[in-house]
Formats: sequence, C-alpha cells, structure tokens
Amino acid sequence: MSKAAIKIPGLMYTESGNFLLIAGPCVVESEEIVFQTAEKIKSLSVKYSIPFIFKSSYRKANRSKGSSFTGIGDLKALKILADVKRHFDIPVITDIHNPEEAALAADYVDVLQIPAFLCRQSDLLTAAAKTGKWVNIKKGQFLSGSSMKFAVEKVRESGNDNIILTDRGNMFGYQDIVVDFRNIPIMQKIGVPVVMDITHSLQQPNQEEGVSGGKPEMIETIGKAAISVGADGIFIETHPDPSVAKSDGANMLKLSELENLLIKLCGIRNTINSFNQL
Repeated sequence: MSKAAIKIPGLMYTESGNFLLIAGPCVVESEEIVFQTAEKIKSLSVKYSIPFIFKSSYRKANRSKGSSFTGIGDLKALKILADVKRHFDIPVITDIHNPEEAALAADYVDVLQIPAFLCRQSDLLTAAAKTGKWVNIKKGQFLSGSSMKFAVEKVRESGNDNIILTDRGNMFGYQDIVVDFRNIPIMQKIGVPVVMDITHSLQQPNQEEGVSGGKPEMIETIGKAAISVGADGIFIETHPDPSVAKSDGANMLKLSELENLLIKLCGIRNTINSFNQL
C-alpha cells in the first residue's frame, strides 16, 4: 500500500485502514439511477467504514459507434452530480476530455478524472492540475506502470500534488484486456495512491458489432488480487440493472451484488492490515 495520503474534502473513514472505493454508474443516464446508486453505495460505505467517492461521467466522449449514447446534456448531468454531492455529503468524480472542460467540471465535482486513452495529453493534464482539484489519471491500456511517472510529473509541474493513478489493465491482442498486478507497486513507487479499476479491466473492447463486451464474472477475482497486492483503492462501475445500462453494461457489476463483494474485499484488507502490524 502506498504511504501517500488521500485527503479529499468530505471523504470519510480515511483513518479506518480500509481501501478507497470509487464507484457508480458509468454515465449519468438519469437523476433516478444516479441517486439510487449513490444512496446504496453510501449506505455500504458507512456500514463497512469505507472511504467512498461517487463516480459517474457527465458525458461519454469515447464510444465505438457514433450513434452510441453520450449523455443527457453536460450542464444537466453536472448539476445532478453536484446534487448527489450535497444530498449525500460525499465527494464526486467525473471524466473530462479536453482542457476546456476542466474548469467547467471543477465547479461541480471534487475530483477530475483523465480517461486512459488521454493520459498522455499534456494540455489536458495541465488544465486539470491548474483547477487545484484532485486528479485521477487512468493508466493507458498501452502503457506500462512505470511510464505513468511522466503523467504524474506533468501534474506536479503545474503546481498540483493531489494525484491518484488508476490501473485498468493492458490490451492483449485486439479485443481483450489483461491485468499485470506488478503495475500496482510499480506505480506506488512514484509516490501516489494507486487504485485498481476492476470493471474496465474486464472489458472486451472493439467488438465487431460496435459494442464492448466484458467478463463481469471475474470482477471478484480481480478485486481480491488487487487488494492482496496492496492497492490503495478499488474502482467499480455499478448499475441497478447493467443489462439496460446505456454504457459499459457488459462489464459493470449489478448494484445488488456490491455488498457481497465489499465484504470479501474488506476481509482481505483487514487481514493484510493485521499482518502489517506484526
């Protein structure tokens, strides 16, 4: 586990010794789904003393087909995220895709996320850094963990040391992703907290029909492994009914299955904490 502290305003249970949980539906589909999901995850975070950041993209810019759902409107979605933040008293994270979005999104959320495909975009990293918000950089599927030091340097050189790195696996062939768990301790040596995205790492992108596939039955396996090797946090996209989700439904976790997974991951984390105290 990294020694770097995550001190995001409103983040609870940071002294619990538990992992950070970043979770929520892939994209803001509606106020109803966002609030239903946030309420459930918040209750679980309180029950198990898990630091929790609610995640949902206000817009999806990276889609296989031009006709794929991208969002309900930027300002409408951002206002819903801000309402979630106020109503449940939790920090919120969302993706940004170009430098102009950084200042806009920063007015509504606590953490700006840099998508994996954009993790080398210098102007985007700099714009996110200059907002003063925490910046979560997703590791590109095409990069090693050690190469992420350059993305971190760009944010730090812009005067911001509030950085999280999130691994989401590496491309294996044309339509599959694998996880190299060596990347977790490698990226922790850069001096930032490292989170494992256990849903996107099971994505099967670029399918012939233009919709990404996935292997959600392996979510628990990837989660257990990530906690076992010392990940500082877990990233999970979850939805009340992934079968009707408008983005990434094939690799999201059903919301009703989240508690059982968290129980197991908390058990592993508690065991590791006990051994570290010996």
